[in-house]
Amino acid sequence: MSENGWQGGGRQEYKCGMPASISSPPSASPALDRLSCYRALSARDARFDGVFFTGVKTTGIYCRPVCGVKTPRESSCEFFSSAAAAEAAGFRPCLRCRPELAPYALQQNLAHAVWQRIAGGALNDGKLERLAAEVGLSSRQLRRVLLQHFGVTPVELAQTQRLLFAKKLLQETGLPMTEVAFAAGFGSVRRFNALFAARYRIAPGELRRSAPRRTCADGALTLRLAYRPPYDWDRVLRYLSGRAAAKVESVDASARSYARSIRVGELTGWLRATPVEHRSQLQVEVSPSLAGVLMPLLGRVRQQFDLDANPAAIEAHLAADSLIADRIAASPGLRVPGAFDAFELAVRAVLGQQVSVAGATTLCGRLVERFGDACETPLAGITHHFPLPARLAAADPADIAAIGLPRARAATLCALARFAAGGGLQLRPGASLEQAVARLKSVPGIGEWTAQYIAMRALRFPDAFPAGDLGLQKQAAPGGGRLTEKQLAARAHAWSPWRAYAALALWME
Repeated sequence: MSENGWQGGGRQEYKCGMPASISSPPSASPALDRLSCYRALSARDARFDGVFFTGVKTTGIYCRPVCGVKTPRESSCEFFSSAAAAEAAGFRPCLRCRPELAPYALQQNLAHAVWQRIAGGALNDGKLERLAAEVGLSSRQLRRVLLQHFGVTPVELAQTQRLLFAKKLLQETGLPMTEVAFAAGFGSVRRFNALFAARYRIAPGELRRSAPRRTCADGALTLRLAYRPPYDWDRVLRYLSGRAAAKVESVDASARSYARSIRVGELTGWLRATPVEHRSQLQVEVSPSLAGVLMPLLGRVRQQFDLDANPAAIEAHLAADSLIADRIAASPGLRVPGAFDAFELAVRAVLGQQVSVAGATTLCGRLVERFGDACETPLAGITHHFPLPARLAAADPADIAAIGLPRARAATLCALARFAAGGGLQLRPGASLEQAVARLKSVPGIGEWTAQYIAMRALRFPDAFPAGDLGLQKQAAPGGGRLTEKQLAARAHAWSPWRAYAALALWME
């Protein structure tokens, strides 16, 4: 066994690194030893859900650490860094804890950024060379990176993701088998049936017959996404409610739900997200018209609601500062609300320059009404899609300014739209926060505050921090004063690498 945890047969196990204790939650990429894994498994510790998977040699099944079955003997367990590694070792997924529901354990590094793209269907077309080119590597280098981090090749990783997603659709939706196969990225139903039966030792139809039936109004597809508790859903809803784009998004506080119109490529529809009572899961209702893009769509929902955060690890770090500790203690489950669409959030950030939150929301509603496309949904108040980058890029700045903007800011929106239409908001996997901010600031009219805000919410950098924000400068100052941008940046240094979460703790009282 080497220091990277390699073993014959492609298995990757946690063998070294962290002391044999689970008193503290893992970081984003823990090097857990075997005893730590077994203790977490025995305690059914939700902090480790998605961080590792347990293969049980006596049954040939692999589970999440939170599985409710009787804890196996330590000698019967093997521990894997990913579901793909467990399946490459010959284990099949547990039908009770359902490994496909596990929250991800993502890091800010190249391997996990590539994994995230593959989980969203980037290899469903089988074009490894194209993905490698997007990443900036050769296919051979890409294979080596994923083998080193996950113990499986890109093709094996993609195959596991497709099978697990198909399993999810079989157990949670009533989609016809053909649509399940294609939604999960399989080129043919025959190939899907054969691979599913060979890998999981059960036919797709048999699995569906054993799954509980769920029905939903409006013919919507209902799926569930897991997260690590706690999750302060009500505080996230309050934050989103004040910033929702009229006619595109809506928040229903009484139903504790968020809804919006959706456009993914050429397909359009809608979704509604609601927390599941007494479970660490988010229920997502999706219009049937979006069945063909469910893999990337659900990945974007995970990012929008920050479902892969490890709140225990984040809050343990931030609680060392008394300024934030009381806020966290009063409302645990801190998250950074993201965005379903990066361009949409970037436009909202520009509209928010030098105006109040309410003022920016009003301007955003006018922009949608003037430049957005009308749509029909069963959701009250959801009547439009957000304007496409190409539409705003082609618009006359004077027409944009007519919604109540200074001419210079309208010009910034046009420049941002051209930037987005040219792929400017699509970062290469593994790009740093500094690179992302510099890239955004190349757009005329976008400065440090706007770039950091976009990086924090749309591009999902956990250490982004808009130190120029007036509200943060006031909240961080003692005695009701105000820090300068330089003073706040110095004050926030101790909050790294979770400065975005510190910002939300200060913003959301």
